[in-house]
Amino acid sequence: MKLLECKNVNKRFGRKEVLKNVNLTIPKGKIIGLLGPNGSGKTTLIKLINGLLEPNSGEILVKGEKVGTKSKKIISYLPERSYVDFNMKVKELIKYFSDFYDNFDSDKAYKLLDRLNINADDKLTTMSKGMKEKVGLIMVMSRKADLYILDEPIGGVDPATRDYILDTILTNFNEGASIIISTHLIADIEKILDEVIFIKEGTIYLTGDADKLRTKKGKSIDEIFREEFKC
Repeated sequence: MKLLECKNVNKRFGRKEVLKNVNLTIPKGKIIGLLGPNGSGKTTLIKLINGLLEPNSGEILVKGEKVGTKSKKIISYLPERSYVDFNMKVKELIKYFSDFYDNFDSDKAYKLLDRLNINADDKLTTMSKGMKEKVGLIMVMSRKADLYILDEPIGGVDPATRDYILDTILTNFNEGASIIISTHLIADIEKILDEVIFIKEGTIYLTGDADKLRTKKGKSIDEIFREEFKC
């Protein structure tokens, strides 16, 4: 069974077409880059997959079923902008996730926090942007999900923090699960990608195995992206 399918998905806001006839299949056990310039439709597609928006036409299936209550249990989602209350203590955030998701592993979350020397009694509001990003990622990666969707997980943080985030992603997702990473910082993540999806002006422009694309084009994924999307 396919993990995720998008079939002829269209989305518009008013007269503006944001996604046009999007067809995608996401298999199990892959790390996939969803790549495109700002305004290409990446975040809209992610919100549709997570049930935060509905398509105007077409359908999205998660493990063969339409997006809904069941798919929310299957997908662990890190949005571009955090939705948590920064006045919460870290341990309160862990309790919140534990109560809300039955596949959340509190022990794993605390172990990951210990690696960063983060005190669970600290409030998020006292933390730097990079540290908040790490805590948010830990919450998402501590779920035993089938599909992890990360929207700009390394945006706006320093290179050292990016390295930690990528290491956390690589070493902590559920075995057999897949990860979709949306980002414009391609050079930073391409080394971990199995497959790539290029999206341009709301349409799927190019998809493929990352290594095969590099071999075919004789260039890195970042170089291919810059060539295909140059102004």
